[in-house]
Amino acid sequence: MRHDILYLNAELSPAEQRAVQRRVAAGELLRVRAGIATPLPEAEWPALFRREKARVLAALVPDAVVAFRSAFDGMAGSTVYLAAGYRRVVELPGLRVSISEGPGPVDGDTKIQGRQLYYPSRERMLLDAMAPPPRDNDPAYPRNISAEELEERLISICDSRGEQAFLELRDRVKVVGGLLKTPKTRLEEMDRLMGAILGTRPDRKMATTQGTGRARGYDAPRMDLFHKLVQVLKVEELPRFADVAGTVPATTNFAFLESYFSNFIEGTEFEIGEARAIALEGRISALRPKDSHDIKGVFDQARDPAWRARSITAIKTFEETLRERHALMMAARPEVLPGEFKVTRNVAGNTTFVEPRLAVGTLREAGLLMHDIDAGLPRALLAMFIISEVHPFNDGNGRLARLVMNSELSAAGEARIIVPTLYREQYLDCLRELTRAARTEPYLGAMTNIQRWTAAFSYEDLDVTIDLMTRCNAFEKSLIKHQLLWPDAVDDDRESQPDNAAAPGG
Repeated sequence: MRHDILYLNAELSPAEQRAVQRRVAAGELLRVRAGIATPLPEAEWPALFRREKARVLAALVPDAVVAFRSAFDGMAGSTVYLAAGYRRVVELPGLRVSISEGPGPVDGDTKIQGRQLYYPSRERMLLDAMAPPPRDNDPAYPRNISAEELEERLISICDSRGEQAFLELRDRVKVVGGLLKTPKTRLEEMDRLMGAILGTRPDRKMATTQGTGRARGYDAPRMDLFHKLVQVLKVEELPRFADVAGTVPATTNFAFLESYFSNFIEGTEFEIGEARAIALEGRISALRPKDSHDIKGVFDQARDPAWRARSITAIKTFEETLRERHALMMAARPEVLPGEFKVTRNVAGNTTFVEPRLAVGTLREAGLLMHDIDAGLPRALLAMFIISEVHPFNDGNGRLARLVMNSELSAAGEARIIVPTLYREQYLDCLRELTRAARTEPYLGAMTNIQRWTAAFSYEDLDVTIDLMTRCNAFEKSLIKHQLLWPDAVDDDRESQPDNAAAPGG
């Protein structure tokens, strides 16, 4: 205890209290109010009381419970709301204490700093947050929490802790509500609100866009992001490149390279010759059979006429088409549940994708946007980003997103896109920029550049194409050591390239 700067009678023995009184009388200490003294000058009292908030509150209102907005905001601000057995407002330098009648500590409330001051359980805090404001609500720091704030907090709890934990919290709220004798109407309203966030009460009117989406089964912030991309795609004049591999054998050769690079992005790495034997000759590696089937799974859909140019908007519904494609692509990996939407959250780095419960609803909402923009590259880029952002399956989402993108391009007679190994980081970075900062420019720039690069090759002779891509550094990994080069800038007689030989974005 720092008795040298703040003296609280509640913390002192009778002898110590008398000693403090003598020092106040002698002018060594200043009396702030009954039971509180300090040697500090009056100008420093507000900062002192804010800093020693827990000590002061425990001394003035023992066994009180932090309540309402103070609990919701973590005791921020210069006003503190407490629940105790009486009503009172105590004005201190830099600190206003508003005491309301209410139950003392119950099971789940915890002591603050081991003192006789309690912080409410999460369940009690939520029930307090739903309480109506009093007549004497402080306009400067109102004790009540808005419907929007409460909804956002509940969604945050659900997303951070998971739906099972949220269900358990919902049950505990009812138990704590009984201990606190919370009005039945408030308990029922909280139950309906939590049910809406879990998607079981779609009829419940919500206060926020995100809450409305949750109640109806889709991710509203993601839909806002998709809408922004659609708005840009409607007005942006993107370059269009005709299909350069529309006939055999170019179609087959392109499908192999598309599969090879698409799998490499996801960490399925093979030597190019071994991958070629897997895709074109069906030689499944005895040591890596599942990885081999990953190569085959993408290759088959990229080559098969039934899938190569199959537009999402022309068949069934968005999510049903994705299920079918995924089931075929991942057939050799039963452990990832081919064709079944995810049941657990998936994360990549700092990005958490759409919650499992919201995946199908988000796909359905987003699928409607596919009709709003032109076929070809605009629709292809939207489809790829939707699938990448929702991440609807346990595995294979990136490969599926690129397959669907390329199918949209082929359906419009436009050049498919290969993302070479050396372009992997630019590709992933532009997706992150769109996901985290809603920046569409890097995404559109990177994808149009790499489509142009892809369309600059001929795919009639696979050996020639592989050799040329090798000299363009397509198979390299290090952006520090290499640049992605244009095929028409590569010269066999030169070991280095001029600065303008580098592909845009490479």
